[in-house]
Amino acid sequence: MKRTPSPFQLVSGVALAVLITAGSAGAAFAGWASDPVSMPALIAVERDGDRPLWVQPHEVTVAEWNLCHTARGCSQQLRTPDGRHPDITPATNLSHMDVMEYIAWISDQTGHDFRLPSSAEWESLAAGIVPDVPDPIFTDPALRWASTYLREEDSPRELRRTGAFSTSRDGIADLDGSVWEWTQDCATDATPDRCPAFYVGGLHMAVVPFLERDPARGGCAIGAPPAHLGLRLVSDSAPSS
Repeated sequence: MKRTPSPFQLVSGVALAVLITAGSAGAAFAGWASDPVSMPALIAVERDGDRPLWVQPHEVTVAEWNLCHTARGCSQQLRTPDGRHPDITPATNLSHMDVMEYIAWISDQTGHDFRLPSSAEWESLAAGIVPDVPDPIFTDPALRWASTYLREEDSPRELRRTGAFSTSRDGIADLDGSVWEWTQDCATDATPDRCPAFYVGGLHMAVVPFLERDPARGGCAIGAPPAHLGLRLVSDSAPSS
């Protein structure tokens, strides 16, 4: 792949304006932890016939989340398992209601409009990273549970450090990891403020009740249950210089 000395990278014919590369993600974590009002790192990913979508290259971390809790913008305080460093541990055990608190807080702190990706945007970002859903092992709808059970071993379950899984050609990390990410799309025709369950992106698109924090205990309506629930910020606007 030929690279040009430009603020833009040409990847398979798609121009990407990169604010931060995957290789410099560690510096971004450290900077964010030391400055509560810093803009989260974002990467611009081209969309067909539209303005780019600005995407956080990593999932929101425990350190980032707890800045919100300390500022009383988020009701839930998070702790890292097994003494892991909060700067490189994804924030998990988060309901849809929890993540909307964080998005409201970070948007207010930075003066920038953040949101969750739509399910279509998430699937587009994960194309080529998350494998296609295989055909069911059993075609009888009554045996769908057995297909899910036998495929569960293919789904990563262990919570690992940020960047431990794949990075897409756009520079987006961990889309195929054990943290499944909330989207903004309701699984029913209800309005977002009355939605009982939302889509989450991971090994496949799953439907999870909006108050669920631990879907591994049975809170998933479709497919193998996600191991962990977290979030990744996106924005329709470029960050201010």
